[in-house]
Amino acid sequence: MLGATGNPGSVSRNSHSPMEAGGESEALPGRGRGLETSFASLCQFIWVQGEPLPLIYEIGHEIYTQQGIDLPVLKRLEVAGLIALEPAGYLKGRFGRHARLFYHDKLTKLRFPQAENNRLELGHVLLTDTGKIHALDMLDATKPNQAFYEYVIDRWFRQGMIPSSVLKRR
Repeated sequence: MLGATGNPGSVSRNSHSPMEAGGESEALPGRGRGLETSFASLCQFIWVQGEPLPLIYEIGHEIYTQQGIDLPVLKRLEVAGLIALEPAGYLKGRFGRHARLFYHDKLTKLRFPQAENNRLELGHVLLTDTGKIHALDMLDATKPNQAFYEYVIDRWFRQGMIPSSVLKRR
């Protein structure tokens, strides 16, 4: 069972899910990808639901690691004050029957299984206020990742939600 949230639209920690690190070392690397490059890569995983939300569900999953996002990179971004990293994960709730989220300019509607008090798992990462400012500046320059979009849609579907995309009129 997932942790509870207090107010509608509030975010809380999930107190029961372990972080899957995929065997990555928890030590911060002394060299590697630049902070700006790493943050730009993280931005392709951002959905927007009132605020930018990086959906990092399984640290170590290839959908993220193929784009250079792994536990050492996330820890560097946390130390830099751009993200908050929570091993148990974060939740956003209390949603009614429906929610609308955007992935880049693509609107996705979610229908939850219950009429009220629904929660959305956000994964292990939240942006800090500083991170939100930088992410909003970078989102327009970041290309959408279709494989990630499909990964999230499939995950929501397996959790009992019904996602639907709104197509633009031509």
